[in-house]
Order: sequence, then structure tokens, then C-alpha cells
Amino acid sequence: MTETAHAQPAALARFEIDPAAVERDLARLVLTLVEFLRRLLESQALRRFDAGTLSEAEAERLGAALAAARGAVLAIADRLDIDPSTLTLDLGPVGRLV
Repeated sequence: MTETAHAQPAALARFEIDPAAVERDLARLVLTLVEFLRRLLESQALRRFDAGTLSEAEAERLGAALAAARGAVLAIADRLDIDPSTLTLDLGPVGRLV
């Protein structure tokens, strides 16, 4: 084999595991999933309200809970120095999760 066949690609040679980045990336993933579920619940609540299957009181409580969940996601993202616009997953041909 030639000498270049034994050489590692430059990207692999410089790869280092940073435990702080792993924790932050895991937090970003969890926050992304929470935000996805919040948006899903929000869209379902809007459909139920439009269909007339939610009372005004239920809609108010649900709206307050969803707003509180959004506030919690933003507060945690801020505390962990995560840009809320990065709370998404690219699923390739399927599109973006959030």
C-alpha cells in the first residue's frame, strides 16, 4: 500500500470529544423534542377550538399551559446558551422536524 493509503483523513485526525459539547447537544435535542410536542399540542388545540370541542375555559387553560411551556423552553435555552432558532432537526428528504 502507498503511504497515503495509511494516512487518516484530516477530519478524523483532528476529531476530539468534548464532554461539554455532548451535554449541550443532548440538551438541544431534548429541547427540540419538547418544542416539537408543544407545537403539535398547540395545533391540535387550535383544531379542537375551531371545531367547537373546546370550551372557552379549556382553551384559556390550554393556551396558558402552552405559553408556559414555550417560556420554559426559552428560559432553559437561554440558561444553556442555546439559540432557540437551532431547536430543529433536519430529517433529510422528510424535511425539518420543527
